[in-house]
Amino acid sequence: MSPKDVNRELRELHELAAKQTALGEIRGAPAADPVNAPMIRHWLAAMGDENPIYLDRGLAPPAMAQVWTMQGPQDRQKDASPVDDLLTALNAAGYTGVVATNCEQTYHRYARIGEVLTPATRFTSLAGPKKTALGEGYFATWTVTWYADGEEPVAEMMFRVLKFRPREKRRPYPLKPAVNQDTAFFWDGVERGELRIQSCADCGALRHPPGPMCPDCRSAARSHVVASGDGVLYSYVVHHHPPVPGRETPFVVAVVELPEGVRIVGNVVDCPPEEVGIGMSLRVTYRSMDDDVILPMWAPRES
Repeated sequence: MSPKDVNRELRELHELAAKQTALGEIRGAPAADPVNAPMIRHWLAAMGDENPIYLDRGLAPPAMAQVWTMQGPQDRQKDASPVDDLLTALNAAGYTGVVATNCEQTYHRYARIGEVLTPATRFTSLAGPKKTALGEGYFATWTVTWYADGEEPVAEMMFRVLKFRPREKRRPYPLKPAVNQDTAFFWDGVERGELRIQSCADCGALRHPPGPMCPDCRSAARSHVVASGDGVLYSYVVHHHPPVPGRETPFVVAVVELPEGVRIVGNVVDCPPEEVGIGMSLRVTYRSMDDDVILPMWAPRES
């Protein structure tokens, strides 16, 4: 989608939200059945609530407010609320994912057996687009108030949902790194944006690639340090052939010398192969290859 289209979509969604907010509170259809003892009895049993006050005094548990006016699919077609048009527009724009984020209920009084509750919905706000862990989306908020016999408010509920655009699952990167008890610390660091170097827990010597034993003192005690992320190109090759699954050729495979005193192999990115040269200053960067694999790579360091 072009920036122009994105801006138009953003404008249209917020204009629709403002229109729905301006409608104010819209009354829905009254509940199909009045507040009744059998439904209260079922609710109390399901919730494990043994408080006798409800049935003894002909009162409904306050949290049941929404139960009395729950709609079936056919009812939603006939009894639209200010929220429906906006949710439909968000779906049409690709924000088809939905997750409830929070809900706040306020109770004014008990509903009494025999009363008929009527819901009234007021759309209050649309916030977004926001970037979330689920994907980019909008937070939509509305309030429902339940009136007894159409007049006195019994309870109200603020409800907020995130309508998000589900992320497309990326094709798995075919060259999975080997992760074992010797290398797990390194890949854990990569996920956190840290370039970790294995160290001997006894003599402190650094080593890379990781291994089970210190080559200096032969200790099996291991630890690690976090490197600065800077490096200098020590050696490299430009790979043209054969094809490598998941990669486009040509690409640069380099040996990078770190100021900590070890060397590490990785790709040089963000630089045409013909401009790569021995001794160039590099900085580690992290690239997501698929939904699971992140690799450390090296880019020219800005002066």
